[in-house]
Amino acid sequence: MSAARPSILYVTDLGYEAKGRRYCDEDIRLSGRLREDFDIALCHPLEAARLMGAFDAVVVRNSGPVLHYQREFDEFRALARQRGTRLYNPLTGRADMAGKQYLVELSAAGFPVIPTVDRAADLSRLPGAGRYVVKPKLGADSIGMRLVDRDALADLAYDDVLVQPRIPFRYEVSFYFVDRDFQYALYAPRPERRWELERYEPGPDDLAFAQRFVDWNTLDHGIQRVDACRAPDGELLLVELEDLNPYLSLDLVEDSVREAFVARMTASLRGFLAG
Repeated sequence: MSAARPSILYVTDLGYEAKGRRYCDEDIRLSGRLREDFDIALCHPLEAARLMGAFDAVVVRNSGPVLHYQREFDEFRALARQRGTRLYNPLTGRADMAGKQYLVELSAAGFPVIPTVDRAADLSRLPGAGRYVVKPKLGADSIGMRLVDRDALADLAYDDVLVQPRIPFRYEVSFYFVDRDFQYALYAPRPERRWELERYEPGPDDLAFAQRFVDWNTLDHGIQRVDACRAPDGELLLVELEDLNPYLSLDLVEDSVREAFVARMTASLRGFLAG
């Protein structure tokens, strides 16, 4: 690490268009705030492998679904491991950055997740539902997701998909963490408008739910988003644990919350670089 200000390569796709979100705005503002403490350079995901050797660390933020450039991303990860490059988030995450197999494993282990299987032989583990959701294990942003009837499940090719019952949830809620510390929560009170988010004040049980998954993931440094849904019986169920490049919706929180998040991320990066 340089003696003065640490240098960070901030990986983002400023041109990526996501429904209901403006990745570019978030990354322009967040990288601008981090520039007060670090020397920051922004680059596209496809340029990261070529440029990362000149920086003290690489921060992967709103880089878009990696399945659009899976080969290049795999090469980037392999090169980072070979060189010992400091990646934030670190590549040791056990959740979405490694695919969605963890949902199958957590479901089988009895964690509070939407029931999930990836084999026809395990379909009996799923509760009855009007329809079922079929997701690619390497999916993102609902790409490749489809709804099917129960009688279609036996004919699926289970090589790279998982199956869940379609839950008539009350609402979706997301919990945002830096390292293992909770920062804020947002929810979509209207399920049909999933990106119209509002502040959510979690109770102790909500926080314990989210913390359980963050602790399971064992990432000492990095940003994580725990996405959950409120089932009809009131139980929270995990939808996904995003530990690669979670969108933060920082434009929807109060200035004080946003400033606290930036301060905590800055401290996290400094600790990460010093480790």
